[in-house]
Amino acid sequence: MGTPSKATPASTRAHAPNAWFTELTRSERSTFVATFGGWALDGMDVMVYSFVIPSLIAAWHITKGEAGMLGTAALLISAVGGWLAGLLADRFGRTRVLQWTILWFAVFTFLSGFTTNFWQLLIVRGLQGLGFGGEWAVGSVLMGETIRAEHRGKAVGTVQGGWAIGWGIAAICSVAMFSWLPPNLAWRAMFWIGILPALLVFYIRRYVPEPEVYLRTRRELASEGGSLRFLEIFSPSLLKTTVMASALSVGAQGGYYAITTWLPTYLKTVRHLSVLNTGAYMIVIIGGSFCGYLTGAYLSDALGRKKSLILFAACCALTVTAYTSMPIGNGFVVVLGFPLGFFASGSFSPFGAYFTELFPSRVRGSGQGFSYNIGRGVGALFPTLVGYLSVRLTLGRAIAVFAALAYAVMIISVLMLPETRGKELQSCG
Repeated sequence: MGTPSKATPASTRAHAPNAWFTELTRSERSTFVATFGGWALDGMDVMVYSFVIPSLIAAWHITKGEAGMLGTAALLISAVGGWLAGLLADRFGRTRVLQWTILWFAVFTFLSGFTTNFWQLLIVRGLQGLGFGGEWAVGSVLMGETIRAEHRGKAVGTVQGGWAIGWGIAAICSVAMFSWLPPNLAWRAMFWIGILPALLVFYIRRYVPEPEVYLRTRRELASEGGSLRFLEIFSPSLLKTTVMASALSVGAQGGYYAITTWLPTYLKTVRHLSVLNTGAYMIVIIGGSFCGYLTGAYLSDALGRKKSLILFAACCALTVTAYTSMPIGNGFVVVLGFPLGFFASGSFSPFGAYFTELFPSRVRGSGQGFSYNIGRGVGALFPTLVGYLSVRLTLGRAIAVFAALAYAVMIISVLMLPETRGKELQSCG
């Protein structure tokens, strides 16, 4: 593995925040760059939808419940895509399947801009979800297996921060498109920019190798005459891990999507902010999100996976309740936006490393893909439920109810799982 720079004293390396990155080998660094870019562009493509919801409601005269269903479709089917991609990654390799998933979600995001009614967009977004779910599953396994144990939490958690970068790009594009173009064209242009992730495939093909632990596992299975059993994650030895990891994912993603899918609409229709002001408020939240990812990444290695997850979940439940339900002015909403983004996103930072360490190498793609994305599939129901509950409650209270419930599920699930910080990955183990 890589060695620290001779020009940097050991004492300085121990305290420099970015010391771990300078110690990465070339392959570790290339994998980091590729997956960070993949998460950023994945986040951009997915979060674009949250910014076009008001325009779709106005253009197609759909209800908030139907708008929530459009958001749910991609997330629900992503559960299937994530497990399928994980299975394929165990069989055909991490980097090859990562390229497939990126191309898939980029193409279908682009095609969303050509739809003309609710049902067309529902189908296309559902198909986009297959690639969206797969990209996280495969990219997370690739990072977890490539980065050594001492830096795994920081590296994989930092890569999660790419999502906030993509979310920020979507917010900036929203301000630009809806300021420069008529609304009926602006929302289409927002989807068309989703083709950009396809360019990342060229970098991955050239610079990102397969993880050595994956290659060793494949060789050992072949020499022993063994085969991959995709249902092994439901065997008695792994069932509890699979169920609890899935529940953990349900809580984190249900809370996250209940908040982020409806935030632009909440700011525009409840807070009565203009497009420019909504974009400014969202940038504060996204800034908090990026800082949360980075902080969560460091805490994942410093405190351990479990303590970090519980801390962020509890703080996010409190923050979202205050943000959406307390009688506060728009000025204080700006202030609360930073911790809202910080805790909601930081809760994801330990996920990639934690799930990599929970499952054995021979079924890591399958286990990680299934658990994370079944959580996404069930969590995907939350935006739709928020939309329908907002008919009886205010939109803000509906968001708070489902977010708080989701984070409670997350905390309970974490308590049922083991701590894995510092675990060395073994081939076939």
